[in-house]
Amino acid sequence: MYRLTHTMAGPWLHLMFRPTVIGREHIPMTGPVILASNHQSFFDSLVIPLVCPRRVAFLAKAEYFNGTGMRGALNRLVFTGTGMIPVDRDDTRAGRRSLELALDLLASGGAFGIYPEGTRSRDGRLYRGHTGLGHLVLESGAPVVPVAVSGTQHIQPPGARHIRPAKVRVEFGVPMCFSSLGATAPGKARRQIVDQVMDAIGGMSGQPRAGVYNPRPPA
Repeated sequence: MYRLTHTMAGPWLHLMFRPTVIGREHIPMTGPVILASNHQSFFDSLVIPLVCPRRVAFLAKAEYFNGTGMRGALNRLVFTGTGMIPVDRDDTRAGRRSLELALDLLASGGAFGIYPEGTRSRDGRLYRGHTGLGHLVLESGAPVVPVAVSGTQHIQPPGARHIRPAKVRVEFGVPMCFSSLGATAPGKARRQIVDQVMDAIGGMSGQPRAGVYNPRPPA
């Protein structure tokens, strides 16, 4: 399904996004790896797998997979084919389940994509990262490749009903390893990991820093 979607939808997505890709060589081609990206648009989860040289899985809201009719079927095909994993965000156990799914994927040597900000930025600022990323790093030992995406916010701005082509840029940074934090208290280590990754993302994206967590938008 993943290969079929890339073959069928890849040319159309390239035409729509016209991606410029920097640092693709920084992504390890084997073994577990975490791709931690800023988050400006839903389309980030389509662009990153499109330009990544290996299969990468992101978590996605379960409602993306539950639509009806032709559009619902097409959405399921695209979301499943690009490696997205459905998670019910209204389930009180969703956060824990998300981490379990990510750790299972990393344990099998896969690549997992995550947005430390939690939800997309609606004002262009880079928000404080959540420590779930730090938990994944400490539990899996996987390196983190920081990712900076820009331009996707113009494809379908907040409140817009239609999508439009836009020039997109994706930069993959040098992998970051945190084995030196093994003796650090877990809570402190998780915070240090996330802060260092967010600093790397901010250095590539050039976004102003919000300094606070990004509130979840109303349903």
